[in-house]
Formats: sequence, structure tokens, C-alpha cells
Amino acid sequence: MVKEKAWQEFRDSGLLWLTNSILHVFGWAIVVEIDEETKDLVRAYPARVKYRGFSEESTTHGHKRLAKYIKENAEILEQEANE
Repeated sequence: MVKEKAWQEFRDSGLLWLTNSILHVFGWAIVVEIDEETKDLVRAYPARVKYRGFSEESTTHGHKRLAKYIKENAEILEQEANE
């Protein structure tokens, strides 16, 4: 099954932060450009980056988003894993 989702949902879930945390180890990141006025996605692309990791504040925020996502989706994730 493949179900397209919005970039905003991916960002809100903490999964973009988690993905970029892993990609930073290799000097990569997924960049998501958002229009400041409309809040619409302009574009998303992979990029080479020099920085590694996120600030403590961003990391804490990412952990909270990811924990919320896991809590709200645990049952469906377990069901899908067992299918």
C-alpha cells in the first residue's frame, strides 16, 4: 500500500527531523522550503550540508513531536507490522 501524504504532516510528525538527524551523519539533509506568507510548500530537495545535528532546543522539540506521533499511531503501526 502506498498513500501519498502532505509534507506538512511529515514535518509535524517529527519524521523529517528524525530523517535529517540520520542524514546529518553523512552530511546530507532534506530541505523543505515553505512560502512564509501562504505557508505552502515551495519545493523539497536533498542537499549536502556542513552542519551535523540540531540544537538542544530543536532536538527536544523533535523528540516531543515524534513521541506524540508514536502515541497517536501505535495501534495502526502494530497492525500494519503484523499483516
